[in-house]
Amino acid sequence: MIYDISNPNLVLKEIKKLQPLNYNRFFWWRRWSRPTKDLPKSATFLDRIKNGEFEFSHYYWQAIYCEMEINEKYSLYKGDIQKLLENDGVAFQRRKKLWEDFEKAEKEAMNSLRDNFMVQFEITRDQYEEIISEFDGTTEELYYYIRKNFDHTGKTHKKRGRPPKK
Repeated sequence: MIYDISNPNLVLKEIKKLQPLNYNRFFWWRRWSRPTKDLPKSATFLDRIKNGEFEFSHYYWQAIYCEMEINEKYSLYKGDIQKLLENDGVAFQRRKKLWEDFEKAEKEAMNSLRDNFMVQFEITRDQYEEIISEFDGTTEELYYYIRKNFDHTGKTHKKRGRPPKK
């Protein structure tokens, strides 16, 4: 076994929640996507939270599943790593790209979440970091906690273009 997978049943359970993708030559390493599509930027912050846009990235489960497949192929080749690399090198590339996608998606989601909280509730980055380090709950619970404890100005995204007539 090359990669240590602690709970393969959990990985399979999480993979079943995802929607299978058709082959795409530009994103060949991705096999599944989230069951819900991202809402437009004009949607409210709470709606986007409820839609799951700021939740844990599904690329993690795909990468772990890919590692499970590599382990299976490794046992098929009876521990011959050279034969595995020759015949199934694509699996290692897929794993690498999925981990890159996971890191990128997580970073973008966390930055977007922070920025939306800072704009929506006019809190500073230090206040946000302090709340995040102490809070233990879901993203939606965090939203309601911050809304209760900070001034909710009702700000929405700044729109481009001409301001409305008065």
